[in-house]
Amino acid sequence: MTGSLVIAGLGPGNDAMITPQVQHALGHATDIVGYIPYVERISARPGLTLHPSDNRVEIDRSRHALEMAAQGKHVVVVSSGDPGMFAMAAAVFEAVEQGAPHWRDLDIQVLPGITAMLAASAACGAPLGHDFCAINLSDNLKPWALIDKRLRLAAEADFAMAFYNPRSKSRPEGFEKALKTLQDTCADSRPIIFARNVSRPDQTINIVPLPKATPDMADMRTIVLLGSSRTRIIERAGAPFVYTPRSVEDE
Repeated sequence: MTGSLVIAGLGPGNDAMITPQVQHALGHATDIVGYIPYVERISARPGLTLHPSDNRVEIDRSRHALEMAAQGKHVVVVSSGDPGMFAMAAAVFEAVEQGAPHWRDLDIQVLPGITAMLAASAACGAPLGHDFCAINLSDNLKPWALIDKRLRLAAEADFAMAFYNPRSKSRPEGFEKALKTLQDTCADSRPIIFARNVSRPDQTINIVPLPKATPDMADMRTIVLLGSSRTRIIERAGAPFVYTPRSVEDE
């Protein structure tokens, strides 16, 4: 039998944001592999086996998926958002590179998804409308010194920024340090956006000037967007629009 492996993004949380391409892959899967909360989003049906696993076992999860695909099963590895954004696609390819030689010949596809970063940006306008970067603030897989360096350089280059995994119970001090670096480097009141549970019914959007941002405004369900020095706020009766102009004049 010829198996297959699909690495799919389930979007930020609202099932309406799962792409038709991903829905088709889920409908033809024999096995679903992923972190427990993401697998729970998949409806059970005859012929489908769900394989939920805990966090921080990405490589073991990837190997399990590859082994099943090699046995002829049609496996879908699910991630939230986009699987190539701080998620399972890189873990699977790391396992392929380090694993059994025949895994390299498997039919492996990556199906993109709508990221929390893009969903949050759309929810408040277009704060990522010009050059931007995305930084994962978790120091589980890289040293904090590297995160701090990237924050400083991105701020000096005047990028708009998106921050994933800002603050967890196990490392509450990380986002406090990140905010201090940003506030020390950015000598203005550019907007910072805290989008929690983006795309879900209980979504909240909090927009504050960077100097007034505090660590408790974010948790692991929050995606944080920071504007550049050119980011604008359009005040109106309802929630304001936030956007970053497409053009930059010569300085």
